[in-house]
Amino acid sequence: MPKISQFFGILIYMYFRDHAPPHFHAKYGDFEGMIGLDPIRLIEGDLPPRVLGLAIEWATMYSKELNNAWKAASKGESIPKVPPLA
Repeated sequence: MPKISQFFGILIYMYFRDHAPPHFHAKYGDFEGMIGLDPIRLIEGDLPPRVLGLAIEWATMYSKELNNAWKAASKGESIPKVPPLA
């Protein structure tokens, strides 16, 4: 599972050939959540509210890049990195 971004202690991952709907995984300490790309929302898991808010803000800023990364991952291609939240 390649790490595609990291910011404020939040690690963002995307799996190769993962199941639909398009999403990414956010990890923060012992917490993990699966966040959908369309719409951008928590699909499952448990993240602290502040961490979830930052992950959603980041996903909103980089939705195009995340959708391109999902397309690459679904084909088993190299997954591009996405800039962190600054």
